[in-house]
Amino acid sequence: MCDISYKARSRRGLGAAAGFNLIELMLSLLIVAVLTAIAVPSYRSYVERAEIKMAMADIAAIDHKIARYLSKTLSYPLSLNDVGVTRLDPWGNTYVYLNISTVTGNGQLRKDRNLVPINTDYDLYSRGKDGASVAPLTAKKSHDDIVRANNGGYIGLAQDY
Repeated sequence: MCDISYKARSRRGLGAAAGFNLIELMLSLLIVAVLTAIAVPSYRSYVERAEIKMAMADIAAIDHKIARYLSKTLSYPLSLNDVGVTRLDPWGNTYVYLNISTVTGNGQLRKDRNLVPINTDYDLYSRGKDGASVAPLTAKKSHDDIVRANNGGYIGLAQDY
């Protein structure tokens, strides 16, 4: 009789130890949810930084193509098609190029916080993640733009310029 109850107890013990109860399962799901809540924003931030770096590299490459065009023709191109640029920025928008010598007035030119044009040769920028932009870099629509400023001395986020 002792042997039977011992065996029954040991079977119950093995069965209970081998499975999960509801509290353990809920705790496991809570841990996974917390880790996900931490990881997803971090990953999104990483992706956004990578897209900004890609746009900066694209603008630097386009700037180089424009410099080669200038050395061959002694004039700036009228559009990016003249230098063979058809690529889109990381957000699917076209890069914006404006030859300053063809503009009358400075209403279209990109401007810093003092409303002074940021370039004297040409403007080249990406409209950023939101796809919207206005001339002054201080405007909210322009904060996420990737700009070329100081005649190529600065390439980066408009809000950091």
